[in-house]
Amino acid sequence: MLASLTPDSGRAARRRAPALAALLATAALAASAPAAPALADAPGAAEGPRGLTAEAVDAYMADYLDSAALPGASVAVTRGEDVVVSAGYGTDSTGAPMTARTPMGLASVSKAFTALAVMRLVEEGRVELDRPVTDYLPEFRTADPRGADITVEQLLTHTSGMSDRGFREKSEPAPGSLRGAVERLRAAEITADPGTEFSYHNPNFHVAARLVEVVADRPFADYLDAHVFTPLGMDDTVTVDTAAEVFEAGTPTGHIAAFGVPFAVSEPTSFYNGAGGMVSTADDMAAWLIAQHNGGLGPEGERVLSAEGIEATHTVPADAPDNAYALGWEVRETAAGNPLVEHGGIQFTYTAYQALLPESGYGIAVMANTGLGRGDAQAITAGLVALAEGEEPPGPASTALLAVDLVMAALTAGVVVLGVRGVRRAQGWVAGRRGRPAWATVLRLLPYAAVIGAAATVNRLIAPVAAGRDLAWTHLFYLAPTAWIWLMTGALACAAVLAARGAHAARARRSRPSA
Repeated sequence: MLASLTPDSGRAARRRAPALAALLATAALAASAPAAPALADAPGAAEGPRGLTAEAVDAYMADYLDSAALPGASVAVTRGEDVVVSAGYGTDSTGAPMTARTPMGLASVSKAFTALAVMRLVEEGRVELDRPVTDYLPEFRTADPRGADITVEQLLTHTSGMSDRGFREKSEPAPGSLRGAVERLRAAEITADPGTEFSYHNPNFHVAARLVEVVADRPFADYLDAHVFTPLGMDDTVTVDTAAEVFEAGTPTGHIAAFGVPFAVSEPTSFYNGAGGMVSTADDMAAWLIAQHNGGLGPEGERVLSAEGIEATHTVPADAPDNAYALGWEVRETAAGNPLVEHGGIQFTYTAYQALLPESGYGIAVMANTGLGRGDAQAITAGLVALAEGEEPPGPASTALLAVDLVMAALTAGVVVLGVRGVRRAQGWVAGRRGRPAWATVLRLLPYAAVIGAAATVNRLIAPVAAGRDLAWTHLFYLAPTAWIWLMTGALACAAVLAARGAHAARARRSRPSA
């Protein structure tokens, strides 16, 4: 594969190095694909108790932790107004046992809370879903005048026309507040007419949260605390602005995994509030799930939204583009063909997932302390949904992920060997090129530069086949660490060969006798 690093292999270099560049990008994308099965694809091979009882959940979680590179998770399962399970499993990054009150980041599960806050204002007559956002938030501006046509509902359904293609949210410097998050969108391009295309874009919910605090005339966090958290008894739940504040709120450090081993690492800097800034616990999420199944009534009978309002958040608007996104929730079917209302949350070092099964009345929330490269929260939720439907739960994808890591390790070792060989033979390569046209030599070296360029821009290269989502270059390490190491090692090997050949060529020119 990296035979282009060996000397005197011009034709092979021209054939293989461009393929290597493509392979570098493809490998990063393949390694970044969610390891977890979709909730609609439940068949699997894990043996265990059937039915979503407390005993079945405990047994399933014990089996999952035994076979996955997952240190710990917290789980809430409800049915109607009853709590089936609220518990922690495994350990956090300090080695402390996970409990039902361990604070965990919810990531994009937070969007459902933002949508509910907006719907409260709708029911109070202070906001209308089909009115332009600028009617309530005059500070909202985009680089495209079509931004003025974006409605409140289009924010909540990701159909505003804003997208990661028009505004590279993860690559931009992170703001420190919702006001700053809205202000930076003045540089955002609109990539589709509002209301005509679905594109998942976190700033939609930054704007929605800012709208709540402007209309309500109080900070978004205070509004949620007064009108959602306190009525539901969610005493350990908060919403924060940035990644750093997620951990300042008590969330233990999350993990990435390589070779089947989890490693605790810090979350990259990012802005979250409104789209992914919630911190909660299994106990608190149980109260939230009960309200979702109980028409907006919490465990103590306090109402946070009308039954009609709750139903509206679970319903895809009739005029929405062809997608499954409602208001902060996604609407799908399980493998058995039953209705499923769900939403996932992924950050680089932790994940979360929530699911509602309207026909059986089950609610499920899972928070895992590994990041998006593993997909553990989604995988666990898929298993619990399968149990609820009397099916065998799928097992974790750890074996496949370990195989990928081992392949990456072998390729990385091969890159090192071939790179060293290329450097050691650089002098002979230069001698063999003596007397040949300069352009021919440049052509022989271009494939190496192409590999370096592919590694340097791989985050941009994979975007078109990753639903257009934005990733910074450094984020790929969190997404797929062994693939990232391979990519960077390949680039460094090519750079070393180029440098060695360049140095020997310069030395050869200096040593030639003057004419």
